[in-house]
Amino acid sequence: MRTDQNLLIKKAIGLLQELIATPSFSSEEDMTAQLLENWFHEFDIPYTRVNNNVFAFNKCFDKAKPTLLLNSHHDTVKPNGAYTKDPFDPQIIDGKLFGLGSNDAGGCLVSLIATFTYFYESENLNHNIIIAATAEEESSGGKGLNSLLSILPKIDVAIVGEPTQMNLAIAEKGLVIFDAIVNGTPSHAAHPNNNNAIYNTIEVLEWFKNYRFPKTSEVLGEVKLTVTQINGGSQHNVVPANVNLVIDVRVNDRYNNKEIADMLSREAPCELKPRSLRLNSSSIDKNHPLVSSGVALGRSTYGSPTLSDQATLSCPSLKLGPGDSTRSHTADEYIYIKEIEEGINLYIKILDGFLTN
Repeated sequence: MRTDQNLLIKKAIGLLQELIATPSFSSEEDMTAQLLENWFHEFDIPYTRVNNNVFAFNKCFDKAKPTLLLNSHHDTVKPNGAYTKDPFDPQIIDGKLFGLGSNDAGGCLVSLIATFTYFYESENLNHNIIIAATAEEESSGGKGLNSLLSILPKIDVAIVGEPTQMNLAIAEKGLVIFDAIVNGTPSHAAHPNNNNAIYNTIEVLEWFKNYRFPKTSEVLGEVKLTVTQINGGSQHNVVPANVNLVIDVRVNDRYNNKEIADMLSREAPCELKPRSLRLNSSSIDKNHPLVSSGVALGRSTYGSPTLSDQATLSCPSLKLGPGDSTRSHTADEYIYIKEIEEGINLYIKILDGFLTN
């Protein structure tokens, strides 16, 4: 027996208001995890909590079947100084639900939880379903989704809930952050120096500005390399020994992160060290039945430039959710109530097409 959709929508909006009213910065999600536990208690669904992650299996879970993961996060960034509204006051004004985390990714999370609850008791599905409401996504911390993957059964395909206006992000760029050092000869500013690290940086910056990776992705386009930080020197009369740069590289699905690191380490005119290689790009075949089910409902496909917990998954994964990515991390963040209603209805229709054929 399936729970009434209108009831689930009403309950999901109420849960989102509770989540907004409860601060849940990355690694501080204890209280919002309790709110998620309350949902599963109310609907009599057995669940497991590990740290601040809460997950549950559908009632008819069968180890012989492949498994679909539904995942989104309940942590938030900290509110910025431009807020004009209380970030923890879940006001509804002109059809908009305001509050920190409403769009990223509370609307997605409650919509996926409602969808899981709708299918919880369904029999004869062709996939198992796991719902995982996870922590530390915004900080890429060690106690989020990545910490569950050794505990959960094998995941064959996943939907990661992030705001996509319910269109189908069939690929997502990976990320590698590099620390770079441009070396020179330290000296007193009053003396000649033909090896000034700051002047040497000009050539290095031009190299990064003009560098292009040869492989372009049909969905994600080029690898995007951006110098985002520069730091050098400590006082006016001293030429520093080096200048430090930070390089942000958004990786398409034609490369893995190690290939990117190897290429830049070999070719760049400075010392480079990657901070981590674990946040690889992700994708799902555009002809995958899950994608086809969404396309049949009129949803478009695209490649996403932003990073999510997809980066921790090794299976095919689809980024999909209500809300608009451009509102994420902005002042007076909001999501439309109608987006949550549409999100739950579309999730259910897409999964009906995928799980019952």
